[in-house]
Amino acid sequence: MDVMDTGLMVPFVPTPEPVVRRMLTLANVRPGELVYDLGAGDSRVLSCAVRDFGARAVGVELHASRYAQILGRVKRERLEHHVKIIRGDFFEISLSDANVVTLYLLSSVNSMIRPKLEQELKAGTRVVSHDFQIHGWVPSRAEKFRDQHDKHMIYLYQVPSSLANRSQLPNPSMRRLDTPLAR
Repeated sequence: MDVMDTGLMVPFVPTPEPVVRRMLTLANVRPGELVYDLGAGDSRVLSCAVRDFGARAVGVELHASRYAQILGRVKRERLEHHVKIIRGDFFEISLSDANVVTLYLLSSVNSMIRPKLEQELKAGTRVVSHDFQIHGWVPSRAEKFRDQHDKHMIYLYQVPSSLANRSQLPNPSMRRLDTPLAR
């Protein structure tokens, strides 16, 4: 387990390639859209989003060695013009221009980032999470997916206009955090 600067314990476990592809398919990623991968790991989500879906991608990775690995992969695959890599804490990065956000974080971390997602994402943004739900949100789709080795759960959420860009409200501290996301 790695300890982030925020004090979170987050394991690095790569999402299997077939699961990545299914996550992006469920999120209906379209050419030209912007996909954010929070905790980009080895950049397989970024690479697949660009290569197979024609999207642009932003990876946020805090750990120096994985950040370096991502830079190497992006260069090897010649994706520099389509992928932006940010070395930093995803709690500190604006997500306001995202069309899709991918997560493979623990439930506790999903709960911590939920207010940020509610505050920054625009209506219609899709959030897709591998194995861990975002408590308090209702997925528009939850799918069991089996690859050749394991079973996985994929949760797809879509930000409704009632929660989008809450920071635009006169008093964002008054928003209800227990309001579930709907289809």
